[in-house]
Amino acid sequence: MDQVRVGIIMNGVTGRMGTRQHLDRSIVAIRDQGGIALKDGRRLVVDPILVGRNPAKLQDLAERYGIDRWTTSLDEALDGADDSIYFDAQTTKERAGSIRKAIAAGKHIFCEKPTATSLQDALELARMATAAGVKNGVVQDKLFLPGMRKLKRLIDADFFGTLLSFRLNFGYWVFEGDWQHLNRPSWNYRSEDGGGLILDMYPHWRYLIDNVVAPIRSVLCHAEIHIPKRWDENGNAYTSTAEDAAYGMFKLDNGVLAQFTTSWATRPYRDEIGEWQLDGTRGSAIAGLRDCRTQERANTPMPVWNPDIPNPLDFRAGWSEVPDNEEFGNAFRIQWEMFLRHVVEDAPFTWDLLEGAKGVQLAELALQSSRERRWIDVPELTLEPA
Repeated sequence: MDQVRVGIIMNGVTGRMGTRQHLDRSIVAIRDQGGIALKDGRRLVVDPILVGRNPAKLQDLAERYGIDRWTTSLDEALDGADDSIYFDAQTTKERAGSIRKAIAAGKHIFCEKPTATSLQDALELARMATAAGVKNGVVQDKLFLPGMRKLKRLIDADFFGTLLSFRLNFGYWVFEGDWQHLNRPSWNYRSEDGGGLILDMYPHWRYLIDNVVAPIRSVLCHAEIHIPKRWDENGNAYTSTAEDAAYGMFKLDNGVLAQFTTSWATRPYRDEIGEWQLDGTRGSAIAGLRDCRTQERANTPMPVWNPDIPNPLDFRAGWSEVPDNEEFGNAFRIQWEMFLRHVVEDAPFTWDLLEGAKGVQLAELALQSSRERRWIDVPELTLEPA
């Protein structure tokens, strides 16, 4: 059987998500299952080269996953004519510069979000890739989570009637680092290093809201540093300069008002770390990362406010599980396979660097809203100069 080899330069996969989701559960999984069957009967096989700053970590990953190639020199990797895709999962601050080099080297681009620390840089990357004629995509993994796909199924089936509101409660406690191991990197809390919850999470909210419910037209946000003192990976104390919580509202193109609480300083009392709730005239739904539950109009109980007696209603009992009705694969791998097909057989792929720039745009406008304490409109974004 004919094979199509695709060499992939994977930069920054020594981090937790880069290793688990992009290397282990996506590229290595594709390799170990013999590649991807193409429409013409050939098989697409992947051949990664690992790139990073720490040779010990790279060597360990290479040995663990049976990968022959790794290097600490990005320039050396980009010189390889047989490797056509550049993937970037570095820290946010390092990403744009490396992508510029990769575009100049003629590589197709697939990268994590946010694509840059500023909208100006994010748009520059999109324009450069378009001018160079290289294919490009941005990871938008949450679109492929089971909970979100079930929620989109409900919307497409007109389950809600007139949609009234959309809210999210998302987050968990990130330990300060003085007595408990860090569960997020310390740079996340230093704005000078590209940190901040809004830049990290609002790009997710942009593509989710735009693609699942309706495009965002305006934003109101309050950013907060709840934990002003933290400790880094070496046990050194530092002052947090980037927000660890954001309280946002979005007005959508269909008139729906969305309310999003996003926090790294909260202790969840819910089924999952994030729960999206949509309320409509004919029903409501609560979706997590994997599950989705609904309550229809006819099954809605009638609560009565009476603080003098115990609550007689079991509110959870009136909700029903949305069935899977399909097998759900790993969200990152699904998008990897789509992008690989896009490169090799020109299959559709809509989540390009311009879509990635929209996420950076929303983050910038949310931070502006917090500084200026007002609603900010979200203008249309194009590749044309302003």
